[in-house]
Amino acid sequence: MDPGVAFGQVLRALRRDAGLSQEQLAFAAEIERNFVSLIERGVNQPSIRVIFKLAQALGLPPSKMIFLVEEKLESSA
Repeated sequence: MDPGVAFGQVLRALRRDAGLSQEQLAFAAEIERNFVSLIERGVNQPSIRVIFKLAQALGLPPSKMIFLVEEKLESSA
């Protein structure tokens, strides 16, 4: 699995677990809703700055998001 796709799947799961729409997450992270959609679909990959903003909006440390992506990649190998 591509890391960008894995990140998108993790982001979507975390967003849904938090009960947020793409629009709500985008507003909290100060990014465009369309960008959230593109990240979740694995079309675009976020910069480190955007990863930090998304993590903060979700109330998580960025390292937790990356750890979850690593787990997803390992489980799909």
